[in-house]
Amino acid sequence: MVQKAERVGSPRSRGGKPVGNITRGTTNPNRMRRLDRWLAGPQAWRLRAAVEPLVIDLGYGASPTTAVELFERLQAVRPDVRVCGIEIEPERVRSAKALERPGLSFHVGGFELPVPGNPVLVRAFNVLRQYEEADVAAIWALVQSRLAPGGLFIDGTCDEIGRRVTWVALDAERPLSLSFSVRFGSFELPSEVAERLPKALIHRNVPGEAVHAFLQAMDKAWLEAAPLASFGNRQRWTAMCRSLRDAGWPLQDGPARWRLGELTVAWDAVAPR
Repeated sequence: MVQKAERVGSPRSRGGKPVGNITRGTTNPNRMRRLDRWLAGPQAWRLRAAVEPLVIDLGYGASPTTAVELFERLQAVRPDVRVCGIEIEPERVRSAKALERPGLSFHVGGFELPVPGNPVLVRAFNVLRQYEEADVAAIWALVQSRLAPGGLFIDGTCDEIGRRVTWVALDAERPLSLSFSVRFGSFELPSEVAERLPKALIHRNVPGEAVHAFLQAMDKAWLEAAPLASFGNRQRWTAMCRSLRDAGWPLQDGPARWRLGELTVAWDAVAPR
């Protein structure tokens, strides 16, 4: 059942009640690999440039597996990275404590981010999906207020094993982009990823909304690229992305990311109207 965030818009002290509600907490190993690959790839400069390499995995779920994976993947970018897993359910944190090591820790808390310092990266995956759309703006603002200069907040959603993934990236001021990442062979039409849109957009996939127009444009370009299917879905996806860019959609990446089944579009092109 979708839960409504409590008093998210109100200022909260770090010593007060955590901001948020307990969520289902389902997770699987490697479920976040597509986002992690993006963080350790085109966004790695943020971590390298950070004065304090603090990263937060917000709402990591019933198992800390994905937080451990994030830590290990980002260590390759910044060996002194500090990853803090945050969960609002105390028992989940108690269970995760056995996996703590230098640079990796687990804490009870919510959207107020109850750790010292300002994070350069905050990942909240499959968390806001369980809240109401009306709460998203206040939750975004609360997390954004804690970001370090050059920091990024990622609000995303994926399926159970990470084959279809979407996320919104925000800096301290505003949403920047919407990204899609899919496993080739897991869909017939790109628009099938709509069921995994972030909460801010999942109810906006209707005629008249920008994200709906973009998904329809993806499908059209995918179908038009069908003659390339004999060369593989990677070539077909790349042709689809190139067609979208040529049609004026502000894609923020290029062939190196497209070949991974990924694309990123400027937020202003898909934002709710």
